[in-house]
Formats: sequence, structure tokens, C-alpha cells
Amino acid sequence: MMKFYAEAFPTWAIFLIVLGFFALIAIVAYVIHRILRPRLKDEDKKESEKEHAQEELDRILQPVEDDEVSKQIQNYKEDDE
Repeated sequence: MMKFYAEAFPTWAIFLIVLGFFALIAIVAYVIHRILRPRLKDEDKKESEKEHAQEELDRILQPVEDDEVSKQIQNYKEDDE
């Protein structure tokens, strides 16, 4: 049976093996990131900032259902112009 002694394998070699292993993981992660990033950008692309802002406002704001409040809002908008 073969015994593994720490003296037979230098400490710096173990360090280089561990460092190489993590470098390999980093390179694979970088390549995956470079391949997937353009696809993710295309999906998130909006035609204009106004459309994006309008979508956010529609998502957050609730429509006014009360007629009296709706008339007050219309009057406020007309006074503003």
C-alpha cells in the first residue's frame, strides 16, 4: 500500500493546484457570463424611457373609480394648463 507523506509533496505545489482549480472556476464563470449576457440584454431592452415610465406608473397607480374625485382631478389638470 502506498502512503502519502506531506514531505513528498511540497506545500507550494499544493498551493498552486488549489490556485489553479479556483482560476479554472473563474474562467468558466467568465465565459458563461460573456455568452449569456447579450441574450439577457436583448430581453430587457425597452423602446423608450417614456414607455418604461408609463408601464411603471400603470403598475403602481390605481385608477380612480369615484366620479367626484375624477372631476376634481380633471379640474386640477385644466387649471394647471
